[in-house]
Amino acid sequence: MKYVGAHVSTSGGVENAPLNAQKIGARAFALFTRNQRQWASKPLSEESIRLFKANLEASRILPEHVLPHDSYLINIGSPKLDIRKKSLDALYDEAFRASQLGVRYLNFHPGSHLKEMSEEECLSIIAAGVNEVLAKTDGVALVIEGTAGQGSNVGYRFEHLATIIDQVEDTKRVGVCLDTCHTFAAGYDIRTPDTYENTMTEFGKIVGFEYLRGIHLNDSKFGLGSKKDRHDNIGKGLLGIDAFRNLMNDPRLDDIPMVLETNDPEIWAEEIKTLYGLVE
Repeated sequence: MKYVGAHVSTSGGVENAPLNAQKIGARAFALFTRNQRQWASKPLSEESIRLFKANLEASRILPEHVLPHDSYLINIGSPKLDIRKKSLDALYDEAFRASQLGVRYLNFHPGSHLKEMSEEECLSIIAAGVNEVLAKTDGVALVIEGTAGQGSNVGYRFEHLATIIDQVEDTKRVGVCLDTCHTFAAGYDIRTPDTYENTMTEFGKIVGFEYLRGIHLNDSKFGLGSKKDRHDNIGKGLLGIDAFRNLMNDPRLDDIPMVLETNDPEIWAEEIKTLYGLVE
């Protein structure tokens, strides 16, 4: 069974996220547990934690179908030691918050070498950071998001994701999130049944579906291999609706959160219905 939702607002407090997801007919959702554009944030209050759990239960969305997203500032692969230290502290805080809320995952962007080191060295530094955060936390798995390959970001090849995982000590607490726009922009075609199967077979061989913890559902404003991260609404971009038909009919993607990050929150409910309507 598919569990589709969106990255919903936490305006007024994280406890409102499950209610906002319920309003749009979501069976899964993502959220920011803190301000995504600041290094420091106030701790979650006991009341917010209590209400989040109560609202999540009332929404009938399971904790394993919630995929919190980390701050945009975090770069645990940074060659700059001060930024890496800030990033590790922030990632730990985010993982701790997810644990407080009773959810199982934290999605994060792997990082960027800033053209000051090799990709291989950056990937090793990221893996070391994952090990450091996992050693200080309990229960929550860190989920590496595949990137589009823009700038000096790593994580745009399946091999990059596998290299990080291979260096993680507790592989039960690490996973991968594939973003459809990023995957396409990185050069992996998912538009036809054949190209989709080729891409997913490659993912299975290099990374493994046992590590797939989530999907971000976004069409793309730019073409295959563009390395540009520009989301579009479902079926309105260069991926097209058939790509999402392939995803919605793939049993390997059952029982994981599939989260819209498209441009117009006003049509998320409609997009969710459209996606479920693709199931054959």
